[in-house]
Amino acid sequence: GREGGPDPDPQVAGKGYRRLYKSRYDSISTYLFQGKTEESHMNNRILNMYNDIPVPIDEDKYEQLRKAGIDPLLSQHIAHIFVRDPLVIFEGAIEEVDDETQTEHFESIQSTNWQSVRWKPPPPRTGPNDPHIGWRTEFRSMEIQLTDFENAAFTTFITLLTRVILTFDLNLYIPLSRVDANMQRAHGRNACRLGKFFFRRHMAPLEKGDDGFGETYSSMFSTSVNGGKKGNSTMSTLYSEGNLAGMDSRMSNSGDSEVDMFEEGVSEKRRVAPNASGGAEENSYEEMTMAEIMTGKGDYFPGLIPLVYAYLDHIQCDSLTMERMTKYLDFIEKRATGQLITPATWIRNFVRDHEDYKFDSVVSESIAYDLMVACKDIGEGKRACPQVLGNVEIKPISAGDAYVKKLDSKRVNNGYVSSLLERYTARKTFRETQADEAVEYQI
Repeated sequence: GREGGPDPDPQVAGKGYRRLYKSRYDSISTYLFQGKTEESHMNNRILNMYNDIPVPIDEDKYEQLRKAGIDPLLSQHIAHIFVRDPLVIFEGAIEEVDDETQTEHFESIQSTNWQSVRWKPPPPRTGPNDPHIGWRTEFRSMEIQLTDFENAAFTTFITLLTRVILTFDLNLYIPLSRVDANMQRAHGRNACRLGKFFFRRHMAPLEKGDDGFGETYSSMFSTSVNGGKKGNSTMSTLYSEGNLAGMDSRMSNSGDSEVDMFEEGVSEKRRVAPNASGGAEENSYEEMTMAEIMTGKGDYFPGLIPLVYAYLDHIQCDSLTMERMTKYLDFIEKRATGQLITPATWIRNFVRDHEDYKFDSVVSESIAYDLMVACKDIGEGKRACPQVLGNVEIKPISAGDAYVKKLDSKRVNNGYVSSLLERYTARKTFRETQADEAVEYQI
């Protein structure tokens, strides 16, 4: 073991001692996506330069995964999880578990690492009627809010943002060291209103023929911001004209331009374009306020909320759903711009304004009790809170009789289902509805 420390224990992760840079409850330590696709020019789109923080791993597990054909980043991620011991072991789920068909042992490690994002393999199906659950990614960084409305707004926003990234093929990667810095800054007082966070400003990478092939970069979004005209917003790269001229010369003198253009699947032009730190993407991110991240900055960064609106327009979202989405997005925008305060600020103000608070950083039992009652009343719609919710009205919620009827999921036979449907369709109101819809369809 270490000098003056315990002897190594082979039965414990890391043999009983190892420096772990983060808690189980923390931000992620590695990206997983290698960027490989069937199109060669997209290979390695996400480069290892983003994984710029220490990632302690179980070396034996890493070698085992690599020999089994698992790619390096995924092997590193799994080996990183296994540097810790499981916290929970259930009786009857140790030696009784068949690792060839069940995943309980893996999940005992996986589910006790609570990071900001979690990659989840599909659970095994034990029968043909079991639900099919695919590969999943959990976004776990959001705090619970005071009301169902707030929770629904942020959950919906995150879901739509994932669709925006996939549909518009956007790149929001920044080095993980900057992600960690953002997590630390987010804990500061009034960070939502006053803080600045590292965020990617060039979400669409430059490719051959794009504006910006040279010493300056012009965002693809600037044309939409400026009414279809090319914007004036340009940004200097950290590469000289000589570098670019040399690149052009190498391309023109090569008999196979594909080799020069795409080194390891990444165009050389993209390597000299302003894209990330530590190498070929040095100019890709900057500090932005939450208002700028959400609503846009200049004519080169459109903002996440306008991108979500563009996606809803792209899918031709129906008017009823759009009305609800607009309500959510307006609320998030007001929260980001400081028009509405965060629950953290509201809690702080509540404590400071309480008659029992002595401004000594001591939250007494009476203050804590009154705070919990106030939070409960706001969540159930019994107490208005315009500072947090604006003009959103939370309708009263009652838990009375909520659990009288269990939502049963036991399978029933087809005959019983048919009889239920027959009774339902025999209702006069249903028949009239169907008839009215048939008439409208014929018209």
